[in-house]
Formats: sequence, C-alpha cells, structure tokens
Amino acid sequence: MNLLVIDVGTSAVRASVVHPERGVVASQHREVLPSTPAPGLVEFDASELAAAVVEVAKAAASAIDGPIDAVGVANQRASTIVWDRNTGEPVGPALGWQDLRTVFDCLTLADQGLRVAPNLLATKAANIWNSVDPERNRDLCIGTVDSWVIWTLSQGSLHVTDSTNAALYGLLTQDQSNWDAQALTLLNIPEVSLPKVVDSIGIVGDATVLQGAPPIAGVLGDQQASLLGQSCVNPGQAKATFGTGAMLDMCLDSRPEFQTQGTGGTFPIVTRSSNGQRSWGIEAVMLAAGTNIEWLRDDLGIIASAEQSHTVASQCESSDGVSYVPALLGLGAPVWDYGARGTLLGLTRGSGRPQIVRAVLEGIAQRAADLVEAAETDSGLTIASLRVDGGMSANPTFLQALADATARPIEVSPVLEATTLGAAYGAGLGVGAWADEQEIADRWAPRATVEPVGSFDRDRWRDSLKRSREWFPELSAISF
Repeated sequence: MNLLVIDVGTSAVRASVVHPERGVVASQHREVLPSTPAPGLVEFDASELAAAVVEVAKAAASAIDGPIDAVGVANQRASTIVWDRNTGEPVGPALGWQDLRTVFDCLTLADQGLRVAPNLLATKAANIWNSVDPERNRDLCIGTVDSWVIWTLSQGSLHVTDSTNAALYGLLTQDQSNWDAQALTLLNIPEVSLPKVVDSIGIVGDATVLQGAPPIAGVLGDQQASLLGQSCVNPGQAKATFGTGAMLDMCLDSRPEFQTQGTGGTFPIVTRSSNGQRSWGIEAVMLAAGTNIEWLRDDLGIIASAEQSHTVASQCESSDGVSYVPALLGLGAPVWDYGARGTLLGLTRGSGRPQIVRAVLEGIAQRAADLVEAAETDSGLTIASLRVDGGMSANPTFLQALADATARPIEVSPVLEATTLGAAYGAGLGVGAWADEQEIADRWAPRATVEPVGSFDRDRWRDSLKRSREWFPELSAISF
C-alpha cells in the first residue's frame, strides 16, 4: 500500500510516498516562502502554494511503481486563505499564522465578549474579507491550509477542514460541535463561507487531480500529526516538536475542564477525530526555540550553521553561570507575556563564544522543562518520558540539556520530522493499512533515548525568567 502525504510547512510544500513497512519511498518538495511586508505581518501566495501542491504530489506519485492508495494532508495551522467559490481564485494574500495585524481587532472583540487570539483564523479571515468585499456581496470561501489543499486536490469539489484545524479557527462553540453564531455575527462572517468539519481519520472525498483519483483519508494539523507520528495515542503520552518555536502536546482521556486556558498556561486541543468521536489533549507553546539558533547564526554570526551550535557548545563543560532566556518573541506557557524579551545574564570577562552558545541551548531546554511542568499542572498526569522531533532533536548538546532540565528520559523520534509519518498513519488508518491506534502505539521505536546525567538550578532559572518579563509593559498587558 502506498500512502501519499502532502505536508505544508511555513516555507515549503513536501509530498512523500510512505509505505507501511518500508517508510518513505519517494519525496519531492518545493519552497513557497512567506513574505514580511512590515514587522509583525506574514503573508504568502495561495495560488503559488496550490501550484506547488499539484507539482510535488504528481512528481512523488510518479516516482514509484504502482498506484497511490490514499492521501494524507498535514499543515501549518491557522494560516488563512479566502477565495472565490466560483473562480477558485484567492481574493488576496493569505495570512500566515504568525501574522499579528489583527491584534487590536482582538482587543476590541474582547470588549464585546469574544476572546480570540490574533494567531487564530477568525480575525484574519474577517480582515481579508473586509479588504475586498466589506458589503459581503461575494460568494467567498474561508479556510485554513488543509482546506485549500483539499480544494486543490479535489479540483474545487470539496470545501472541508478537519477537527484539529477547525479548533484553531476561533469560531466554534466551546464544545466544538457547531460554528458559534455570536462570533460569526461580530465578525460579519457568513456561515455558508465556512468549510464542513470532517473527521481527521476517514475518507472525505477523492483527489481527482491525481491519476486514479485516490481517496483523501487523513487530515491533521501539523502538531497533531507529529503527536500521532510519534505514536502518542494514550493518556499521559507527550511529544515536543522543536522547530522555530516549540510545541508540547499531550494526550488526555477526555476534554480538559478549562474552556480556553489552564492555570499552567496550556490550551485544550483536539488531537484527532474518527467515526465522529474526538480525542483530546493539551498544548503548551514556546514562542521561540530554533529562532534563537538562527539569531546566533544570522544576526550575531558566532556560529556558521545551526549544526555548529553543538560543536561550539561542546568546547566548554558548562556555561560558567551564563543564563539565557529565549524570549525573542515573548514568553508562552506557563505565563504568557508578549512583552518579555530575550535576556542574557551572568556574563563575565571570561564568558566566550562556547559559554554563550551553550547558554542558549540550555535556555531553550529550560523553557521546555517549563512546558512539561505546565502540561503536568493542567492535566494532573505525569509525563514519564518525553518524545521529541524537529530540527533541534538532532543536536546532542541540546538533547542532554533537555534530559537534565526535565529530569526524565528523552526519546528521540526515528525520523527528524514526525509530521509526515503522522499524516501517513492517519490516512492509513482511514483505509485499513493499520487495524487501530494501538497498532500505531506499538510501532514506537525511538532512534535514541537520552537519560539525565546532571541537573539545573530551577530556582535560579525562575529568577532569570522574572528578569526577562514585562520589558515592554504595554505588550505584557495584552491577554487573549
């Protein structure tokens, strides 16, 4: 059985053919880079994205012998596209999930009783629509990247989103069962413009743009795909993905009691859905992880590549008291503070390049330990070991620091990016390649397990965190 996975990230589209036993047997990718026309704004060309999806999907499918049996989709969540239903053309630039142009719209809506964050679809969709059709005379479609990909693959016959992506719209009722009439009214969004919410696992229609029109059988947001890709299906199992930011996702046995945000700063998420039943979890967010390594490389120039951060940090056994808080974009869980900023403390005349690089890696690890504590606080469960993927999971110095900071084993994903594997699992479950989720759980085999060998002074770390906070008080006051 051959499963074609289309994975749309923040800067590229990748299509991979995954065989249940042989893994990835073919892969194609194409860059679709976002643009930043002004600070805080992130846009991309949805037409270019659609063309890239068709190009890489056809190329990957043609690289193997035999047909494609099912298609899976994984995507960056909450990035927003608005297009004309009749022509299939986007009405303007798509807005990336990081785009912050609607911050003040969110504050206005909060005064009207609707709490929605600027990283969600709700205000992004309204912003795009207001710019092209303020009177609401046009028949437009709204969707996240999964919706746009499936529309493209089905040649305009399917306008759907799955429950993991729909939860990031900011337009559902608290129980996630229906579109929220009050939210739609306040934002002036016609319900007919919204996609049908479908299961994450199960056939939703055919990819008619591809030879043989294989069924689209799995749709997952990127973090939920990574969670499934690391075989986390049982309560208490958790993974962390370290990309430019970092997301820790944890499986629960039911929806958490809090509606929007727990005392630990985590959010409820739908981890996947099948046969009309949703599975639940929580998510803790670090706003900047690998971004700090890019800062060392691109802005400070003290490393030549991300990989070099390991070799440079290995030149010293400790940071010699240097502490770094990775708050270049503010702080996420457990205490959200958009006004916090990156903080480098404890420098002496003897602090050199190795100590600073090590401090950055250790600071990211300490923030990850904060996420673990946040998830345990809000779930009431213990994370016995943490599974990890993403670019930083290839860095041995970081992995050891992560094990020491969290004081638990770190299980490293056998594939660097587990998103593709998770989307393949979803599509495979949808067409019977695997019997059930327990079979997915039993397939877990980490590439390595890193045990703690040391420890960090967490009290001193919390003091460092305190010093980084409220650097811009007006931004620290913003709450969603």
